[in-house]
Amino acid sequence: MPRSIQEILDHADELADELEAFDPSPDNEVDVAEYLLRRAALARARSERHVAEAVIAARRAGLPWKRIGEQLGTSAQAAQQRYGPLAETA
Repeated sequence: MPRSIQEILDHADELADELEAFDPSPDNEVDVAEYLLRRAALARARSERHVAEAVIAARRAGLPWKRIGEQLGTSAQAAQQRYGPLAETA
């Protein structure tokens, strides 16, 4: 499953657009379990966006990858591999 940060953020945008444009009708009702799963996926994507934004801000402030990795509960290398492309382009 690991997906890139950009894929997760894009998925969050797609879900948000879908939910904003939603027009309820009996034909598109979903059961509670599916609804909760959609909400959880959206919450995860939003959380990932917050983490990515915080990493970008931390790098701009000069925080080393080692410290960022520690805060995220991972290694410096893993943090840099996951968030480095975003931090470099921001």
